Amino acid sequence: MTDVPSVVPLKQRAGLSPELSSCHTAIVGDYVIEGHVPASDIQRMLSEGPDIRGLAVPGMPIGSPGMEGPNARAYDVYAFDRWGDANVYSTHGK
Repeated sequence: MTDVPSVVPLKQRAGLSPELSSCHTAIVGDYVIEGHVPASDIQRMLSEGPDIRGLAVPGMPIGSPGMEGPNARAYDVYAFDRWGDANVYSTHGK
């Protein structure tokens, strides 16, 4: 873990668009993990080795890992590429 004065430059270098941003950014090997991505999705990504830049859960959806509680909602995990294009990688809570 590294504390930085501003996470914005890190997120920009990682190829994250503002629409994909959340509260946490991690680098796992050559991949970027943004936000409350479930461990099972990270493990799947590492196992399959897709040609993506990383995975992101925008915002802080209730029901995502670390945001458990009443009134959980369905949320999507997005895979994004180096150009910021994103597609749904998985859906949780449905």
